[in-house]
Amino acid sequence: MPFYESVFIARQDASPAQVDSLVESIEKVITGLGGSVPKKESWGLRSLAYKIKKNRKGYYVLLNIDAPPAAITEMERQMRINEDVIRYLTTRVEALEEGPSAVMRNKDRGDDRGGRRGGRDDHRRFRDGPRDRGRDGGRDDRRPRDHRPPPPTADAKPADAKAGDGGKDKDKDKDKAESKDKGGDE
Repeated sequence: MPFYESVFIARQDASPAQVDSLVESIEKVITGLGGSVPKKESWGLRSLAYKIKKNRKGYYVLLNIDAPPAAITEMERQMRINEDVIRYLTTRVEALEEGPSAVMRNKDRGDDRGGRRGGRDDHRRFRDGPRDRGRDGGRDDRRPRDHRPPPPTADAKPADAKAGDGGKDKDKDKDKAESKDKGGDE
């Protein structure tokens, strides 16, 4: 018979006892159709990479299965019907893996990582005090605000501005004069 690895995710609302009973019911379906489940691994409640059916977490379970294809199709049909199963994936493999899966091995060595991602408390050290960037936010190329030139006052006019328009329409007047010199109509 062919070998399969099946991973499914159960809703976060389900209790661990409900997840265990779900695994037992899946195992009954497989054994009833002539297969066997040599290994069952519960990976526990884990965060999902993105929301699935309004869930942010789920109970992950891995099953190593030795069964005919008909048993796998029935198992997947049962998973589609069950509301507690969010997602499932069944893959055919050449040989079943002995010992703990890669996820369980990584879970066991989880403390050896040396703060690669940091803990939950790492973000709190910056909450109350300034960060290491300094007062200007790490932008040394800007001058401090108190050294900027003062804004122009209402009394000051540009040197080449006409009286009355504040120099706003200077370019328009130039264009009109040039078009009249060329003989163009506006």
